[in-house]
Amino acid sequence: MGEQINNAVRRIGVLTSGGDAPGMNAAVRAVVRSAVYRGIEVVGIRRGWQGLINGDMYKMTTSDVSHIINLGGTILYTARSEEFRTPEGRKKAYNNCRLFGLDGIVAIGGDGTFAGALALSTEYPISVVGIPGTIDNDIGCTHYCIGYDTAANTAIDAIDKLRDTMQSHERCSVIEVMGHRAGNLALYTGLATGATAVLIPEEPWDIEKDVLDKIRSARLAGRTNFMIVVAEGAKQKDDGTLDNEKVGDGGAGYQVGSLIEEHLGLSPRVTVLGHVQRGGRPSARDRVTATRMGYFAVEALANGKTNRVIIHEHGAITDIDMVEGLKMKNKLNEDEKLVSKTMTGAH
Repeated sequence: MGEQINNAVRRIGVLTSGGDAPGMNAAVRAVVRSAVYRGIEVVGIRRGWQGLINGDMYKMTTSDVSHIINLGGTILYTARSEEFRTPEGRKKAYNNCRLFGLDGIVAIGGDGTFAGALALSTEYPISVVGIPGTIDNDIGCTHYCIGYDTAANTAIDAIDKLRDTMQSHERCSVIEVMGHRAGNLALYTGLATGATAVLIPEEPWDIEKDVLDKIRSARLAGRTNFMIVVAEGAKQKDDGTLDNEKVGDGGAGYQVGSLIEEHLGLSPRVTVLGHVQRGGRPSARDRVTATRMGYFAVEALANGKTNRVIIHEHGAITDIDMVEGLKMKNKLNEDEKLVSKTMTGAH
């Protein structure tokens, strides 16, 4: 037990919700240790908002979070809850808050997690603070989300290894990375791996201009292997001439691979990295950022704040109103976009 400090809360819950991200465990650890230091009790809520509805909770101590800072995934598990979207589900959740004596909740996840927290705190007298954790790095109110650095490095490592065999066999490789609505991960990994082309959901792509011309330019420059990085949600520009029967099977990666083979006669190898990007030991950046965010989340609740999101802004950790934060849309890094277009346009 640390210092006995005057706190606005006596007992808080902590949960992880939505897609898991490396560094979530580090955030949970920081919440528990920071709370205990201040004399606040902590209850771990398993399986996100559904666990709050089901009463799937237990008291956490510093021993429960020993040696988890280096672990991927989340020891609290995660799940999506349709029931929590209903007023009846949130009433059950709040009744369990009363049963377990919770004054506040730290919710670690993405926009959906925060929307759930906001709905609960709007309807009932419970304080909530959100910590952004998603490998897509697509929460508009923060410059950085827990898990992004680790996921990017996982993708980079895989692409580097694939490049070795692509160079050996003089082939074209199409790599599909995660990012259904956001291209942050694709853009970042494409820059880091020297991709021939990068396709993202925010900018519908034209097969001729954005892929084929770049492959031709690279070949004329003497290159015999090509690396195309595609976000899973990247969409082809529809100029009214698309033949849906010829766009290829599977996700965006397979569509791009099919069109390269059709137009250039190459036989691209398509690799979908998928959920491997979610796992693995968190990087130093994710461990430290998660720890800092967990600490500030507890400080916010202890100081009587509610409906706040802990954010990373220009290297500093601060908080923002949750309502305002949820209104902000994800924006790609304009410098990275400009540099990427320069790098992929020069051969």
